[in-house]
Amino acid sequence: MSGHNVRKPLTALMAEANEEGHGTLKRHLGPIALVLLGIGAIIGAGLFSLTGKVAAEHAGPAVTLSFVISAIGCAFAGLCYAEFASMIPIAGSAYTYSFATMGRFWAWVIGWDLVLEYAVGAAMVAISWSQYLNRLLLMHEIHIPHALMAGPFEGGVINLPAVFIVACMSLLLARGTRESAGVNAVIVTLKVAVVLIFILLGWTYIDGANYVPYIPVNTGTFGEFGWSGILQGAGIIFFAYIGFDAVSTAAQEAKNPQRSMPIGILGSLAICTVLYVLFAHVMTGLAPYTAFGGATDKLAPVATAIAHTPYVWLQQIVIVAILAGYSSVILVMLLGQSRVFFSMSRDGLLPPVFSQVHPRYHTPWRSNMLFLVFVGLFAGLVPGDVVGEMTSIGTLLAFVLVCIGVIIMRNRMPEAPRGFRTPLVPLVPILGIIVCGLMMAALPWDTWLRLVVWLAIGMWVYFKYSVKHAKY
Repeated sequence: MSGHNVRKPLTALMAEANEEGHGTLKRHLGPIALVLLGIGAIIGAGLFSLTGKVAAEHAGPAVTLSFVISAIGCAFAGLCYAEFASMIPIAGSAYTYSFATMGRFWAWVIGWDLVLEYAVGAAMVAISWSQYLNRLLLMHEIHIPHALMAGPFEGGVINLPAVFIVACMSLLLARGTRESAGVNAVIVTLKVAVVLIFILLGWTYIDGANYVPYIPVNTGTFGEFGWSGILQGAGIIFFAYIGFDAVSTAAQEAKNPQRSMPIGILGSLAICTVLYVLFAHVMTGLAPYTAFGGATDKLAPVATAIAHTPYVWLQQIVIVAILAGYSSVILVMLLGQSRVFFSMSRDGLLPPVFSQVHPRYHTPWRSNMLFLVFVGLFAGLVPGDVVGEMTSIGTLLAFVLVCIGVIIMRNRMPEAPRGFRTPLVPLVPILGIIVCGLMMAALPWDTWLRLVVWLAIGMWVYFKYSVKHAKY
């Protein structure tokens, strides 16, 4: 079809949402499973590693305010996601919503952009997972050769543990969403328990002097303490919130999406925000923020804080929690990626292989296997810091477009049925655009450069393949 601003009819979207039988995804998930899915994706690398980095380099003890600012941006976007998810309960997340409101071109941009959040993000977390596994094994005097712990760019051959965890999570997803959700629920229970233990045990040993000054004076450079540091810290620490939107990609596998999707999205975001602020408050209260600046590895901020308590034995338990947490993050990210490509494939923007459903398990298993190879190779061969911040900027862009989409949909289809309505439209979406836009603007320039290059590659694929095969 000619014209890149062609919008997908709402009638077609609702027909897809009500499909059942062969070739469709099976509805297994209730609101509790969706909340746990969101928590599974959110609590992970951001909480255990970025908290110390932002405190030491950007915000000081006011890292808690960075978490709050990030949460506010997420909350505005989450309210917009909840309306779309209840109105258009289809796998595809922001891609599907953009197709209905802004047209095929912008839908492609956001779908391609989500690869940065899900596939690339999963690879980054898998690389970090392997580092923590190695640290845990070393504590028990078990050594893995460097050649099997690093890719060729880092003096090794392949990061085998990273490939292993990607393969395990991909095979679990191909087996079925119910089984994946069950494993995720167990993992979430474990890592939330460890976070709560750290907060409760650490609270007693907080030294109030570590909070003075609460907002360190700016050094004269934007982003180095002061309010600019809090804002830039919010943009960096935003990575810690990535994942709640992945709940919306499971809309076609929810039992009652109009009710359960808003609960899953907003419930997981609310729970994680409270845990994040408390965790950061305890961490910066146990040790002065300057103590986190000398960390030589990602675990050091947590270990530094624990060292100021009698509970040094917590270090190994925290590593186990991080391994479990990272596993569930990888699981949900791979789930989100396969569901976004499932919808794009059904619309003709990607080859049919991404929407082929297993006759028994009702999962897009071929897509899962392709991402096993792609993400596995990426995690096994590429250094972990190559495209790390691309994940945050890609997600922020998705949030901005979803907020814009709610305003457009309210104007074009005000009477369409909605299981959940975003309050105070257009104020809430506009605030979401402003807060997320400010966090994007505060990110380093080289992150923007990588985003532009990635989107340029996407444009090439779009005009070479998608335009010729699009159904709408």
